[in-house]
Amino acid sequence: MKLLIVDDNKDITTMLSKYLLMKGFDCTVSNDGKDGMNLIKNGLFDRVILDMAMPDFGGMDIINELEKSNKLKDNKIIIFTASSISDEEGLDLLKKDGIIKLLRKPVQLNELLESITN
Repeated sequence: MKLLIVDDNKDITTMLSKYLLMKGFDCTVSNDGKDGMNLIKNGLFDRVILDMAMPDFGGMDIINELEKSNKLKDNKIIIFTASSISDEEGLDLLKKDGIIKLLRKPVQLNELLESITN
């Protein structure tokens, strides 16, 4: 299974990618929202693990861009964030076709693994 991790925190992406590689996943990492957007548009990933709070071009920008181009539904995005998304905002995001899970940092690795494999 091919995963894309988009998060501006290099410590998080390094830790997650090492853990997920050990679990047998093929991981690509982007520490920049615009680069992540291009990878989503140009690559075929089974799951995208997306941080919402990134400088310049964050997770919501990516989601909005994918919606505008009618490509959100073609992805399976796991929102992975420590940002201040309210429960109501989280529920609204989960209603969007393409958003499969909302996980709040710090996340339990077994919960992330379950989100990826379900």
